Amino acid sequence: MNNLTKIKDMSARYGISARTLRYYEDMGLITSIRTDEYAYRLYDEAAVKKLEQILILRKLNISIKDIHIIFNSSGSDIVLDVLGKKIDDIDGEISLLHELKHIISSFVNHFRKIDFNKESDIKLLFEKAKEIEQQIITMEYEGNPSSFKRLIEINDNLRLWHHEPTLVRLPKFKAVSTGYHTAADEDRLWSLWAWIDKNEHVIPFKKHLTKYGLDFILTKDGKFSMICAVNDDINKTDLAPYELIEFKGGLYATSISHEGYDESLLNGASKIMRWIENSNFTYDNERQIMGENINDDEEIQKGLKCYQFLLYVPIKLRV
Repeated sequence: MNNLTKIKDMSARYGISARTLRYYEDMGLITSIRTDEYAYRLYDEAAVKKLEQILILRKLNISIKDIHIIFNSSGSDIVLDVLGKKIDDIDGEISLLHELKHIISSFVNHFRKIDFNKESDIKLLFEKAKEIEQQIITMEYEGNPSSFKRLIEINDNLRLWHHEPTLVRLPKFKAVSTGYHTAADEDRLWSLWAWIDKNEHVIPFKKHLTKYGLDFILTKDGKFSMICAVNDDINKTDLAPYELIEFKGGLYATSISHEGYDESLLNGASKIMRWIENSNFTYDNERQIMGENINDDEEIQKGLKCYQFLLYVPIKLRV
């Protein structure tokens, strides 16, 4: 065991959770070793080097799917192709943003010349707006496309990089819960699924998108909790040693991530938060950010080379 690293030591050394290490292993990116002397996962030097490569590529915003392609390539051509496409994507987005900045600057300069105290200028602005609207609707004019048409094209293309979240309303329901635990005690969290598998013949679990139904991982103050919906007639004694809770439900902004659980909760949440800042909604801090692994189908995972993780950020109307 001298040349093997324990999972908790890997987690501490690189600042990632054991949950993320298991995810990378499930995706076939790294492998672990089990021995009769030690019940938990162990990693050899090759796995440690692979993990370091994964972490570097993730910092470069390379997707899990593309990392899988890189690791399974036999030469440098595939690596260069993946990185080249990433550069092209970045260049394309930068170009679109520069063009959008130029158009907005032109609008600003135009509006600076208008005296809003003069009825004639306001009328002129109104007529100009109607003209722009008509051009956008018909798009039937000769010569170079107008800046307004180009503005639409830019927005459409930028949406390929900046997806708006989908808004959903989840119902209230009773749920079995692990309670909140730190990453160091995450075996307590994941043991819930083994318990459900053992008891699903006597405890009816509500079905949803996945094998376990309405099941989520919640985060609060650096701790995590696993929950799974149960029928309304279930009581506390049925769920021992776990807790029975009332899930509040409510409105959520959601988005799909192909990253690991921890990366999704951190990166995905920050992206949704930026969208919330410019929307008619606000973050509801009385409820928790949570996530859901929405496919446990082997064929889907094999095709994607990664999980699909659905992130939920609680929101409410801005007042």
